Amino acid sequence: MTILALDLGTSSVRGLVLDADAVPRPGALARRRVRLTTGEDGTGTLDGAGYLARLLECLDELAEGGHLRDVELVAASAQWHSVLPLGADGEPLGPVLTWLDTRPEPVAGSAGPTDPAAFHQRTGGWWHRCYWTVRLPWLRQRAGSRVTRFVGLVEYVLDALLTEAPMSVSMASGTGMLDLGLLAWDAEACALAGVRPAELPALAPQRWRGRLRPECARRWPDLAEARWTAPVGDGAASNVGSGCVDESRAAVTVGTSAAVRVVRAVPADTALPPLPNRLWRYRVDHEHVVTGAAYSSGGNLYAWANRELRLPEGAELEAALARSTRDLRVRANPRFGGDRPPGLAAAGSGELHGLSFGTTAVDVLAGLMTGLCRLVADDLAVLESDVDHPVEVVLGGGAMAASAWWRGAFADALAPRTVRFQHNPEVGATGAALVALGRVAEAARVGGIGRTDEGAAPNTVGGARPH
Repeated sequence: MTILALDLGTSSVRGLVLDADAVPRPGALARRRVRLTTGEDGTGTLDGAGYLARLLECLDELAEGGHLRDVELVAASAQWHSVLPLGADGEPLGPVLTWLDTRPEPVAGSAGPTDPAAFHQRTGGWWHRCYWTVRLPWLRQRAGSRVTRFVGLVEYVLDALLTEAPMSVSMASGTGMLDLGLLAWDAEACALAGVRPAELPALAPQRWRGRLRPECARRWPDLAEARWTAPVGDGAASNVGSGCVDESRAAVTVGTSAAVRVVRAVPADTALPPLPNRLWRYRVDHEHVVTGAAYSSGGNLYAWANRELRLPEGAELEAALARSTRDLRVRANPRFGGDRPPGLAAAGSGELHGLSFGTTAVDVLAGLMTGLCRLVADDLAVLESDVDHPVEVVLGGGAMAASAWWRGAFADALAPRTVRFQHNPEVGATGAALVALGRVAEAARVGGIGRTDEGAAPNTVGGARPH
């Protein structure tokens, strides 16, 4: 079987082709950068039409290279929490709000859940600016009565391609409005958001399969008979692609942002285990949940420092970071983009302490990156609170692949746990493919996991056992 996997991220959109064991085919990758609009007021938006155009370019490139031949299954990993309002004609009434946007706030006079603890247990989220319960009233107030319905970014782009584009339970769980046990829109969440279920996307049933629109099938005839599967939230897909699919392993993924997460099997018809009050919980699919904590800072810390400071490059930077760590004086609060839920710190909450006339740009970077390690270590301890055995940690993501020093800093911060590194740079797309194949449990045997001090290795994701 040949699989097309789409990774609909915040900084880029990618399409890659994999074999039946979810191993990427050499050279079968198309990628386009997307422009995220940010501002000092907490803006974090994407242009929906522009995003769709970049996705179409990726599909065209793969088709022109002959990579779409024999594709039978299409999977997708997509960013959680995004939302955009649509008018009666189905066109956007504004840009896409991403997870990074911290502007939404409760409408004046509104109240939160009657029982916040019960609401958190049921939906896995909070009444918070990151979730649709706060975002939808805020967007409606700005867009007026013209809003007919609300969708996420992935539903918007897939609706342009497919005959129908329902919302997967995985993507719906990231809205903070899904009852994770019943797998239906939560009545109290709908009341808080001021919406009727008809104004929300229809939910995809288990084993849903989609098809291309006729005009799209003519554009990409190799995909005319392919079955499209329900998208998977990016964090859930990354855990699966990292081989972290039970309580024995936690995934720490650092791309643009960062997160620490644990997956466990909890079918929809079974009781949800207790959820610690500082952690969220979403759905991987109908059979699994993912629990964890996320941070608005990750690889964007390095991107900021690289843009604003005079940093050395490559091996010189790694050596300078190692020297800085021996006497780490700069301590940092890395919340440049504010808090992800349940925190409420606004964008612009980053702080640096311990600066002197001897402080270098590399010292600042080391302080920021080490600060994120400490946040992750604290939340991992909470994740482990209901696990009665040691948890192994698997590091992954583009930022981890780029810096052996940062991998070592995480290993130090998370000690005495065993910390390993997933070399595969496409864990999201790989994870989405494994979910689409119904092989989540088998992902525990995924290859490509090695020592944190090893350099980049060939992509060995598939059925091999980790070494």
